[in-house]
Amino acid sequence: MDATTDKDPEVQEQIRNSLCALGDADPEEILECCGEYLRQHDKLPFPFRALILRSMESVIRNHLPELGKAAAGAVVALAAQEMTKSKEPIQEWQEAASDVLVEIGKRFLNKVMEEVLGKFQPGILPHPCVLRTFGNLALANVFGMVPFLNSILGTLLPMLGMVRTDSMKCTFCYALQRFSESIQEYLAGRDQAPDPTIRRDAFAPEMGAAFEILLQGWGQSREGQVRLAVLEALGPMSSLIPEEKLEEQIPKLLPGILSLYKKHPEPFPISKSLCQILESSVAIGSRSLEAQLESLLATLLTQRLLPFLAPKLESGSERTRAGALLVLRHLLNSAPSQMEMKKSFIISSLRLPLQDNNNKVKRALVQLISALAHHGYLEQPGAEALLEFLVRQCCLQDGPPGIPEENSEDPTNENVRSISVSTLLLLSTTVPRMGPVLWPFLLEFLIPAQFSPALTPLCRSLTFLAGKIREEEPENEAWSRSEQCGKSQKWSQKNFLYRSMGTALGSCPSKELVRKQLQELLENARYQDEAEREGLASCFGICARDHLEETLEKLEEFVKSDVFKKSLGLFSIFKERSEGELEKLRSGLVLCYGRVAEAAPPELLHSRLESQILKNLLQHGHTKVRFRDFLGIWGNFWGILKEFLGNFLGNVWNFFRNFEFLRAEPPDALRTRLRQQALSTCSHLLYPWEFWEFPFPDFPISPLEFQILPLEFQDFPYRIPGYFPPEFQDFPARIPGFFPHSQHLGSWIKSPREQERERALGISKSLLEFFLENLHVSSITPFYNLSSLLALLAPRCSDGIPKIRADSVDCVRSLLRIQLCYEGFSRDHQDELLEGLELLKEGLENPDFSILFHTCTRMGSVIGKRIPPEQLLQLLLELFQAWDDPDGNCSRAASVLCNSLLRERGGILQEKVPDLLAVIRSKLELQEPEQLRRAAQQSVLILGLQHPKAVLGTLLGSALPFDSPSSAMWRALGTEPALSSQILELLLERLSREVPFTESKPFLLGGAATRVATAPPLAATCALDELMSVPEAAAAVLERFPALFQRLLLRLGCSVGVQLPKFLRNSCRETRGQGAAAKALRPCSCAVETLQAMLVRAGNDDVVRDVGNSGGWELMEIPERHHDGIALLAGAMARLCGPRLPPIVRSLIPELGSVFECQRVTSTAFLAELLNHKVVNDLLLLEPLLDALTALEKDSCLLVRVLALRGLGNVASGSPEQIRRHGAQLLASMVHGMDDQDDPNNRLALEAMSSLSKILDHLEQRDVHSTLLRVAIRIRPFFDSEHPELRHSSIVLFGNLSRFGRSDSEVFSEQVLNGLVTLLLHLQDPQPDVVKACKFALRMCGPSLGCEELREMFGNHLREERGLHYGEFLNDVCKFLMRAHPALLSRLLSTNLFYFKSPWRELRAAAAMFIGFLVLHMDEEQGQQVDLDELISGGGKFPKFPNPQNSQIYKSPKSPIPQISKFPDSPNP
Repeated sequence: MDATTDKDPEVQEQIRNSLCALGDADPEEILECCGEYLRQHDKLPFPFRALILRSMESVIRNHLPELGKAAAGAVVALAAQEMTKSKEPIQEWQEAASDVLVEIGKRFLNKVMEEVLGKFQPGILPHPCVLRTFGNLALANVFGMVPFLNSILGTLLPMLGMVRTDSMKCTFCYALQRFSESIQEYLAGRDQAPDPTIRRDAFAPEMGAAFEILLQGWGQSREGQVRLAVLEALGPMSSLIPEEKLEEQIPKLLPGILSLYKKHPEPFPISKSLCQILESSVAIGSRSLEAQLESLLATLLTQRLLPFLAPKLESGSERTRAGALLVLRHLLNSAPSQMEMKKSFIISSLRLPLQDNNNKVKRALVQLISALAHHGYLEQPGAEALLEFLVRQCCLQDGPPGIPEENSEDPTNENVRSISVSTLLLLSTTVPRMGPVLWPFLLEFLIPAQFSPALTPLCRSLTFLAGKIREEEPENEAWSRSEQCGKSQKWSQKNFLYRSMGTALGSCPSKELVRKQLQELLENARYQDEAEREGLASCFGICARDHLEETLEKLEEFVKSDVFKKSLGLFSIFKERSEGELEKLRSGLVLCYGRVAEAAPPELLHSRLESQILKNLLQHGHTKVRFRDFLGIWGNFWGILKEFLGNFLGNVWNFFRNFEFLRAEPPDALRTRLRQQALSTCSHLLYPWEFWEFPFPDFPISPLEFQILPLEFQDFPYRIPGYFPPEFQDFPARIPGFFPHSQHLGSWIKSPREQERERALGISKSLLEFFLENLHVSSITPFYNLSSLLALLAPRCSDGIPKIRADSVDCVRSLLRIQLCYEGFSRDHQDELLEGLELLKEGLENPDFSILFHTCTRMGSVIGKRIPPEQLLQLLLELFQAWDDPDGNCSRAASVLCNSLLRERGGILQEKVPDLLAVIRSKLELQEPEQLRRAAQQSVLILGLQHPKAVLGTLLGSALPFDSPSSAMWRALGTEPALSSQILELLLERLSREVPFTESKPFLLGGAATRVATAPPLAATCALDELMSVPEAAAAVLERFPALFQRLLLRLGCSVGVQLPKFLRNSCRETRGQGAAAKALRPCSCAVETLQAMLVRAGNDDVVRDVGNSGGWELMEIPERHHDGIALLAGAMARLCGPRLPPIVRSLIPELGSVFECQRVTSTAFLAELLNHKVVNDLLLLEPLLDALTALEKDSCLLVRVLALRGLGNVASGSPEQIRRHGAQLLASMVHGMDDQDDPNNRLALEAMSSLSKILDHLEQRDVHSTLLRVAIRIRPFFDSEHPELRHSSIVLFGNLSRFGRSDSEVFSEQVLNGLVTLLLHLQDPQPDVVKACKFALRMCGPSLGCEELREMFGNHLREERGLHYGEFLNDVCKFLMRAHPALLSRLLSTNLFYFKSPWRELRAAAAMFIGFLVLHMDEEQGQQVDLDELISGGGKFPKFPNPQNSQIYKSPKSPIPQISKFPDSPNP
């Protein structure tokens, strides 16, 4: 709740959701906390108070039945106080409090009314929110509130005369409106009301009085808001006032309401109230209403609505335009008589919408045209434009693909075209009065090219209209032929015209005219257009019915014309057709011959078929285009062709056999048009042979069946029962020879041809049944071939042929019965499992996938229970081979059988797990179909459930990096939550047990040791990555999240800077060289990706994004910046998933003592960053973390000690309120860090100083007193360090320490004076950060100098934002120093002389200037005390001064150099 003051709306919404979520756990507790918070923070701004009240409202709404009376009473009192606390209207706050009262009043109405009625006293205008609360309560709790309304109205009515402000009038109107609506609802459900005696009359006097005051008084207000509020209240009140009063007021009330339409732009509240008043008037049977009807209709429809709609049709918004058209359509259908006089106005107002390009408007206009047609508007002058618009919409083309519409809700061109086509057909067929309007008007659109896309709907409409006209006129033979032709084939745009032309030519008596027109058609047709070739052929076919001789004559002339001949002249290249054009032309010619042969009278065709038609067909059918057209028409006249077989038919057969086009068709698309037509034609060519009678009367197999069997089976029918010779009756006894011979059926059982498979399964079934009937076993004998036969026959139970499926089940049943016989059972033994297989055959008649799956599963279970253990593995291996079956259904059945067997008997195959996984892997390598890949993964899952350790060990032995099959097998283990949890535990155990890397000694002395990753933990890491990529593994990951996070974090730490083993490096190079899809394997990247996968699967993808946006994942892979990346991860975890941290922290603290330095670094970096966040204190983790990090002071790794100090310093940011409590512990650690001797580059000291600076801000003087002097002395040497970071940190720390030395100047002032020269000189430091630190330190040290002028000067001149004139500043400093501390002169001079040796030129120059200014401001007596020889000798050691003539020191008006002459006997400077 403290965070409610955040101004970010998203944060506020999240706070509200959080409060509601807490309320779900304990609603009374959260309501009490919210109330207490509001009472304690009385000055909390109202927007934030409203936020808390809205949260309380949501909690009450969701948990109202769970609240007790005490909690409800406290909430009511708080909300009432909040609602009326301010007399000024603050809508957001007051409405929130009012809504709380309304929500809780749904159950605790008496408590709410008791509290609110106390603020509703007679004779005193109430708070506006009190009235609004009453009104909202009346609607929220109708049955509870209505009994109170009489007393409320009795108190409220006298107040109406006291109201003066417009806002208060609106509030009273709102309350009366809600009261009226509540009473209406109560009376409507009076049967369920607690007091059914309450009637409308009980409220009539009060409502009547209020109605009159509102109508006569407030209704005349000049303020529009008041008038509307009055009107909204009068509407529901009209049903409650006495009937005679309503009858009396109607003549005055209705004209007044109608007049408001002109005064208010928004008509909805006026119309709503008018509707309610009219309903009340009709309910009482008002006679006054009849006199008002004419004015009502005139105002609302013609005078009001139509003029209102007309401008809307020209609006800039397409929604407005479409809405206006829809309203207009509704008016036409609802009030046709009132709209009759406005026909011309409506037609004229639609001219502009006809030009609209928006599809939504077009659709609305098409719908309006339909309504206009039904009411006779399209018969008016000017309506032709509407019909033309409708036809134009039928021509709309689809938009360009891939370009989305501006608004996905808008209809597309296709939608508008579809509704336009439907509307045009509807007007033509179902509106009788539209016949004279559409005919012959629609004929005008057939010719113009722009209407070509609409020819189809136009022709349909014209066909229907013409049919109706023909029913009324004499029948026309030519029209009948055209209609008959149109029914025989699908009409198209171009076909229509060609068919019409053919019909016309067929009816033409002039043969010369027919020849002439046919010649023009052949010469002018566009043969490149397939539709036009079809149309031309249709035209010739229709014409050939009446003019066959002329049609064939013109086709013959066209064949012999120069069109098909090549010219030899020079100009032939300009006039000859290309080869492609000639191909299309010949194709059109072939189609014409085909249509002519199809349509010609049979008695005329016999004499011309071979000589004129077939000869030309075969002559011009030698290309793929013409071959396709040739095949398309071949079957049309085959019934005629049967009489002309002979030698000619042989030529036709050779014609087809020699074509290469069928072989050139794409093999991946079998159902091409060319293949379909070729097969259809070949079936006709084979027609004469289908009646052959074969001379094999005793054969149980037909000759065609006989031909498909191999040679060794051509005598097999005689071995079927009834055909076995006597010498073969003991055939089943010769078992060794029988079953190998039966395996010859395998290729036919798996044949891609259905009839071959069906016959092979039938033979197998008969063979097995016969064998079973004749089997006699004297002793238990192994059935060696059982597994091979089952693997061959069982998968056919899902074949596409029902008979094959049934035969497969019978074969399996017979095989298992034979096995029982070999085990010692009798042939007539009834086995329940095998008898159950018989029941499966009934379901196999339905090829439903679920039934087939159930059948395979059940069959696999039965086989698993009956198969001998020694044959189980062989059966599984052969079934795995059956996955390659060319029939997809059978290959899937084999996979289901495998999984059923594994599920049933897989427990005995533990030693064979590696072999089975190798086979499954081989199936995944073959890129099987998706269903088989899933089946293979299911097999891995089943084995994993039965033998998790064996499967895990085998898969971990897979080559790295994991290829696609290995990844798929690991992912399969993650699909079962129970198994996922077990596998995760085993992998974590591997990671914790195995050594993460080995160190190899360098080849050269002095080189760094190389770390090489070990394979087992690397494989386990990759396996975890694959396992957690499966969504189903989320539950297992969440269950083991702390252990996973801890182990993967440590694994990441052990992977930084680690190389792959040599054999893996070579393997990766080979993999990349072969172009495999396996990703490059890097130990650190692998660990990072696995950690990311774990976080994503656990629902913390926001952590992954947060760290990624900060570049943290990349930093983790850089050895020098690894700890920075871990810190970013820790920060994201603290911010985004704090509740998950306690178990992680508890598991990481023991790892701070790990033998691996990298693990200590990673865990320390993570824990140190956590202390930078408040969540650590909230989760009670602060003390364990402080103790753990403090214990790292003596760690052998410098980086670990640095990170530990950083973490201790982070307490100042994460838990500043805990600093004083643990101040001694923190200070001791910092001092120990600065005193650490094993710190060659002072990294530890730098971290200690930086952290101590942060901590000092939260400590008091007594906390630091004991270590103040020690720290000050310890950090002085760092003032002049060559590292800018050390200078900066030490100076800033010195400034912070100065704050604690002011109260005891004797203790600390000496240290300040000792460091004063250094700080003043470093104001000229080349590093800007150091300069800022010096300014800060001098400002803080000012009070300790004992000189008010210096303190004031440091405070004014050394602010960071101000520039500094160093020479003038130093001059003033020296002047005040000599006045306040003259005894310091010697110390100041000697210190400055020391800086003559400084490596920084700026400091050397500043030291010389400092000495000069000191000399400038000392008196003669002080000059006697200075050892001039020492000063001059120190200056002699100074590196070369600049040339005096060019030096700024000499040129400065305040140059100190000449002042050396003040010394007695001083040499010339």
